[in-house]
Parts: sequence; C-alpha cells; structure tokens
Amino acid sequence: MSVEARVIPAGAQDQPVLRRLMSLYVYDFSELIGLDVEEDGAFELPELTPYWRDPWRHPFFIRADGKLAGFALVHGRSRLTGADGIHDMAEFFVLRKYRRRGVGEQAARELFGRFPGPWEVRERSANLDAIAFWRRVIDRHTGGQFREVLWADDTWQGPVQLFAT
Repeated sequence: MSVEARVIPAGAQDQPVLRRLMSLYVYDFSELIGLDVEEDGAFELPELTPYWRDPWRHPFFIRADGKLAGFALVHGRSRLTGADGIHDMAEFFVLRKYRRRGVGEQAARELFGRFPGPWEVRERSANLDAIAFWRRVIDRHTGGQFREVLWADDTWQGPVQLFAT
C-alpha cells in the first residue's frame, strides 16, 4: 500500500509535540545504548529550544497521508568537523506504524532535495536497521555516488555516509 510522506517545518509553537515524539525516539534508542528512565518515569531529553534559535538548525515533522509520522532534525554544520555548509541528519525518527512503507525514504529524499550540497548521515554501529536503511536510501538517491567511512574519534563513533546532492 502506497503512503504519501511529506516533511513540514516545525515552528516554535510545535516544541511540545516534538518533545513527545523525541521521547518515543529515545525509548527506541534505550535498548541500543542502555538508557534508563528517570525517577519520574520519563527519559531525559535533549534541549530543543536551539532549533528555533540557531539559524543552522532545522526541525521538521514527517507526515504520512497527512498524519504525524515522525520527525527529522537537520543541521547546517558538520557534527564531525564543525564545518559550516555541510548538512547533517542530526536525528531522524519514523513511528513504527510507518516503517517499511516508504515513509522514511520519501522524507529523507525530500530533505536531501531541500538542502543541496554536501551531506553526512551518521548511525550508531549497534543500530543495524538504521545502517541498512541509510545505505539503501542514499544509494538510491545518489545513484551509488556516496562513500561510507567508519568514524572513530571524540565527535562520533560509527558509520558515516558522505555524499552531495
């Protein structure tokens, strides 16, 4: 069954919705990186306010057939080197209901088109599903014109796909 996915910029008024989606994202990661909930039963979440303060940060919602299906956070700086003008897929999350239905690929490709130029997409080594997803999507998007490196320093540890759109 075909699902139409779109990415929509998230405004400052959307921060509570993004925080709730972020908690689901962190929950998914908890088994990969050993996170525990705090005593209040919630995960500690990253501060999201900079996404509406810093001009190089871009928050988006992912919608599938008009319904909220996830989010993407794109940076206009390299996480690896700090260089400006290199797009970084800082965070990318699709609700389980919409996975393996083309939603993530459509959203990723729309974001790649929205931000032309060099890209870095990083995955944690333990996240085998994400590694396979990004390799497949980036390969299709670039016609195989990307390279992958295994990054290992203080900024990141894991595979990184490097390409330009």
